[in-house]
Amino acid sequence: MKQIRNFSIIAHIDHGKSTLADRLIQYTHLVDERQFRNQILDTMDIERERGITIKSQTVNLPYNAKNGLYYELNLIDTPGHVDFSYEVSRALASCEGVLLLVDASQGVEAQTLANLYAAMEHNLTIIPVINKIDLPSADIERVKVEIDHELGLDADSALLCSAKEGIGIEDIFEAIVERIPPPSGDVDKPLTALIFDAQYDSFRGTIVSCRIFDGSVRQGDTIRLMSTGAQYKVEEVGIFRLKMEPKKELTAGMVGYIIAGIKTVSDTRIGDTITHEMNPAPKPLPGFKEVKPVVFSSIYPVSSDDYQSLAEALEKYKLNDAALVYQKDSSAALGQGFRCGFLGLLHLEIVQERLEREFDQSIIMTAPSVQYRFTLSDGSIVQVDNPIYYPDPAQIKKSEEPYIRASIMIPERYVGPVMKLCMERRGVNSRMNYPGPGRVELIFDMPLAEVIFDFYDRLKSITQGYGSFDYEIVDYRESDLVKLDILVNGEKVDALSMIVHRERARDRAVKACESLKEEIPRQQFKIAIQGAIGGKIIARSTINPYRKDVTAKCYGGDITRKRKLLEKQKKGKKRMKVVGSVEIPQSAFMAVLRTDTE
Repeated sequence: MKQIRNFSIIAHIDHGKSTLADRLIQYTHLVDERQFRNQILDTMDIERERGITIKSQTVNLPYNAKNGLYYELNLIDTPGHVDFSYEVSRALASCEGVLLLVDASQGVEAQTLANLYAAMEHNLTIIPVINKIDLPSADIERVKVEIDHELGLDADSALLCSAKEGIGIEDIFEAIVERIPPPSGDVDKPLTALIFDAQYDSFRGTIVSCRIFDGSVRQGDTIRLMSTGAQYKVEEVGIFRLKMEPKKELTAGMVGYIIAGIKTVSDTRIGDTITHEMNPAPKPLPGFKEVKPVVFSSIYPVSSDDYQSLAEALEKYKLNDAALVYQKDSSAALGQGFRCGFLGLLHLEIVQERLEREFDQSIIMTAPSVQYRFTLSDGSIVQVDNPIYYPDPAQIKKSEEPYIRASIMIPERYVGPVMKLCMERRGVNSRMNYPGPGRVELIFDMPLAEVIFDFYDRLKSITQGYGSFDYEIVDYRESDLVKLDILVNGEKVDALSMIVHRERARDRAVKACESLKEEIPRQQFKIAIQGAIGGKIIARSTINPYRKDVTAKCYGGDITRKRKLLEKQKKGKKRMKVVGSVEIPQSAFMAVLRTDTE
């Protein structure tokens, strides 16, 4: 056990985490030059295109240190995005130390701080590493000052490296061996293993990634998952090199995988504890919690004939992503579909993109919403994530919505525009910290519903890409919430309804009406598109009808003749309006959702 080191790399998005992992793997010759490719631990196309890590990966690195001993270093790679913060916390709980990566030109950013606090909560050894020192814009001294002031770490012990050029990689290995303590644990105690990830294999079932804290596990053992009480027989155990390598047994301190005929990823819970059925551990490892969806949206097939294939695609997708929650849903305008819950907006985008790419689905998603809480006059509390279930306004005593605490890191010159943006989004309780010269940290409490649409994109454009943003969900707070309905020709279109704050309702309604006016084709009769709260119309736009000049044949003669023809036409149009129904094209739904996200 003394020759094992378990560590993770944490960093803000785009500070070179995957590139450093690549260099570490290359240095230990796990992969030859011919088979190597960039972002080798990122297995999905989306991860490679966007340069983000969605699914955490693990790799066991063999290393011969300068002191002549052979070490096994387990790198537990974590997702970098705030949506997956619970998975990151479980991966960190499996480590003894972390490399905290800081970009030599960008310096310390919002998620660097958030990740540092997460590592401190788990009492991990933190090794600061300044990356990208080969860049012309690198300012190592400034970054050292930031590490000292902002993070409170010893800047003199920071390692300098360039993951891209492969500079300083050996120093990092030596620091891991010297500074990170070996795992502690007792082989003779009952088995306790922490699940920090799981992936689905169509031939072998779920492959569980875990860190063994005490005891040992081998092929043939009967194990139990402590949160569900389910029992399984172990078929294979092993470690992760770039491919899975079977071993006789996994013992305390090791990180590896267990295959035990578990049917789906949903049967395992990240953060759960594995123990032996015959000799169970007295209590599970701390920190386990159920992951709850935060953002909700409905998915419908573009063609109603594709409903069955969408249902199958979601079922297959769910095998690999236990965080996705869905149930059947239907809409008068869009037909049969599914109401889905996601961990955040990035998770929603990934699910949408993977359904389209990997399962060839053409889908429409309704506007994302969050879970609101209403206290009714009889004292009961209802949770509503779908505008269709908005309670009767006369019954509502109090309405609440989830709030987040946003931490925004920006260069000083952007303070004005960013504060204006946060105020527009109903931000309150603002605080300012000055972590280093020329840099400001703004802290705001804001409603989650205001952030999920386009806040991040707006922040990036206002700060020319320099702003970084991190958030945590705080609590529910009272708000004046109303249901905004969109009516076309007097009929409600349920798929376009949304729950909004009363102050923002008018803006939303005007935008929705304008975009529908552009998309719905003209008819023989006038079409009114309206935004309404209950029976009160707050916005309207009108699609003018096609006109036929019925008076063309009346040249000269009496004016009453013309008037009679016009009156006749008017009656016909009126009758047509009563019986005529307006077909809303798919592009119109897309357009309304786009106005919310642009």
